[in-house]
Amino acid sequence: MQDPVASPKVTTVDHPLVQHKLTLMRDRDTALPEFRRLLREISLLLAYEVTRHLELKTVSVETPVARADLPLLARPEPCFITILRAGNGLLDGMLDLIPAASVGHLGLYRDPATLEAVEYYYKVPGDMGERLAIVVDPMLATGHTAVAALDRLKKDGAKDISFVCLVAAPEGIEALTEAHPDIPIYTAAVDERLNEKGYIVPGLGDAGDRIFGTK
Repeated sequence: MQDPVASPKVTTVDHPLVQHKLTLMRDRDTALPEFRRLLREISLLLAYEVTRHLELKTVSVETPVARADLPLLARPEPCFITILRAGNGLLDGMLDLIPAASVGHLGLYRDPATLEAVEYYYKVPGDMGERLAIVVDPMLATGHTAVAALDRLKKDGAKDISFVCLVAAPEGIEALTEAHPDIPIYTAAVDERLNEKGYIVPGLGDAGDRIFGTK
């Protein structure tokens, strides 16, 4: 059986700036404003990687020197699907890169007893079958939330989907890959394991609490 972490569908973005910024984010002493700034910067770098294969079209442009046929993003633009609430922290940097992208919201919380995902909100564009859907959530831990999000999007007709996170656990990658082997995963790091509470080790703590200052 193939190791899911070694799957060609899993891309670890090992750019030195990504790794540097992630290490600063992991530090428990990193203050809230700095954490948010780093998250915005690293999310832009992750978005650069996940959009590497966006479709282009050719348009005619008059430069100050001459007219030329040049590449431009084909429409429709991608849609970022944020898994509430922590996924919102990744949006600013990604929208800096693609300001015309649509944004969908999927409200899921993890039941503390079963660790299963429970949906409470869902709003996405009506043409998901025609767009690249980029699902964002800082942590891929058990994988239950990510799998539930992908199930929901596919039910709505989404066909071209990628999943982006800051940190992934091997258990989460295995669960997502088993449920959705067609979905590419982009992450800044694959950590060691989950602890008994379902947190990634070494991880960076509760991403939502650190983004929104709620703990």
